[in-house]
Amino acid sequence: MDRRTYLRSLAATGAATTTTATAGCLGVLGAGGAEGTVLGPPERDLSEASHPSYGDEMPHITVPDPITGEEVSTEGLEGERAVLWTSFYTNCPDGVCPALILRLRRAQEYAAEQGFGDEAAFLALTFDPERDTAEVLREYAGQRGVDLGAGNWHFLRPESYERGQELMDEEFGLVIEKRDADEYQNIEYRFPHVGIILLANEDGIVERVYPRGPQTDVERIVDDFERVVTA
Repeated sequence: MDRRTYLRSLAATGAATTTTATAGCLGVLGAGGAEGTVLGPPERDLSEASHPSYGDEMPHITVPDPITGEEVSTEGLEGERAVLWTSFYTNCPDGVCPALILRLRRAQEYAAEQGFGDEAAFLALTFDPERDTAEVLREYAGQRGVDLGAGNWHFLRPESYERGQELMDEEFGLVIEKRDADEYQNIEYRFPHVGIILLANEDGIVERVYPRGPQTDVERIVDDFERVVTA
């Protein structure tokens, strides 16, 4: 049994004992949540989804940050920082990826304003490393208002498109595949994808998954993040 299947079996067992008590709960602090979590159970149960969900272990990945030149490990952040993670690509033509980056960037701003930026990490993994070079990502950060100097933001760039596919599928349960972009000018190919944001606490446990990340209220994400970081 692989790690994700094992974790899902644990989640299913725990859910059976808490369903009655938490029905309709929006995620209240200390409301009978999963072991190791700060937030209570979310309103929507996503435990059967292919991607990580509430109470799961954050996937352990190590991916280069081409701007800083370092290898970033999610496991290495455990015990030090809570994490907001998403996946994207800079040539996204439909607004999904800019909306995802906006939500992480707003959380980064708020963390700086409130003085807990050193306890936070913002990870944006590109699944288009062929086009998303260090130079492109640095320019994109400027366009999107990302503070690369804060020391808590990392653009993650897999070594190849195939490696990015593997990471997204095996670790995050998300399928990424190139498609023709005939309907869009100036781009060779595009990626239909689900815009997901993951929030994990400093112990590496998923507190929230926002499956409709681009449509999720920004302040909701920021509020959840603050509660997890400052608990």
